[in-house]
Amino acid sequence: MKAVVIHAAKDLRIEQRDEEPVGPGQVAIAIEAGGICGSDLHYYNHGGFGTVRVREPMILGHEVAGTVKALGEGVTSFVVGDRTAISPSRPRSQCEYCLRGEQNHCLEMRFYGSAMPMPHIQGAFRQTLVAEQWQCHKVADGISTNEAAMAEPFAVTLHAVARAGALIGKRVLVTGCGPIGVLAIIAAQTHGAREIVATDLTNATLKKALEVGADRAINVATNPEMLAAYAANKGYFDVQFEASGSEKAVRSGLEVLRPRSVLVQLGLGGDVAIPQNTIVAKEIEMKGTFRFHEEFGLAVDLINKRRVDLKPLLSGVFSLDDAVAAFEAAGDRSRSMKVQLSF
Repeated sequence: MKAVVIHAAKDLRIEQRDEEPVGPGQVAIAIEAGGICGSDLHYYNHGGFGTVRVREPMILGHEVAGTVKALGEGVTSFVVGDRTAISPSRPRSQCEYCLRGEQNHCLEMRFYGSAMPMPHIQGAFRQTLVAEQWQCHKVADGISTNEAAMAEPFAVTLHAVARAGALIGKRVLVTGCGPIGVLAIIAAQTHGAREIVATDLTNATLKKALEVGADRAINVATNPEMLAAYAANKGYFDVQFEASGSEKAVRSGLEVLRPRSVLVQLGLGGDVAIPQNTIVAKEIEMKGTFRFHEEFGLAVDLINKRRVDLKPLLSGVFSLDDAVAAFEAAGDRSRSMKVQLSF
């Protein structure tokens, strides 16, 4: 089979790999669609992120969906021909965090396409993937595999909503309107947000934010005063989903959050300086959010039932052999939101 393999920054290759055997309780899936994530782009553009570096060839990818083509012994949940979205969250379910129901913090997590451990965890951008049946979630008739492959990033934002708490009747600010920010808008809307304001530095991404349900979009590069106006009377927003990883976005958000509000940090951007006095004086709660686990099943259910429409995020589909062009396109925010590979 063919696989998308990263060797170093800007060294992405299509290579032949042997298919894995199908063991008991496992299914073999012919992968059809795979979305390029921000972490995939970090590996492609920089050879990693932070202290995490590619130290051996690694198959990329973790946003995938396809069709079951073989069953292992004891599999009863699927038949050959079923379409499925595959969760990349594979905790061992034995450590202290798993036993507390915090599987996203598993000490032995095997998350597809991760260079954190050595040897690396090989990813899912391959023509055939063998997965545990409990990772797989059926895709309903009429739902494309392209839509199903977006369950993974959507699950990230559903976990962020869970960290924020109840959103019914809340006024929400989303800073950073890349794929995760736009999906956070959809997740917040689904969970009953009263009003959603989105900010970014580019009009193209803000147009997409409005398309999926934001009530207002502000370009803070050209009109920062429009956001600053929300700082009156100690602030306006009840919840901020910060998806840019920018220190400036965090600081400007703290100015417009009302007392006893919640800031949920989704974006990764390294060390930042924050105004502690503002956090103390307003009693603001700052929360991190990391991956997901049980939210993946919810994401697939919402997609299957058409409670959400993720199709507007898809900006391009490239063939497997054009993977380099796909990664270049995915890194161009002026023309791409979510780019996928076709296997």
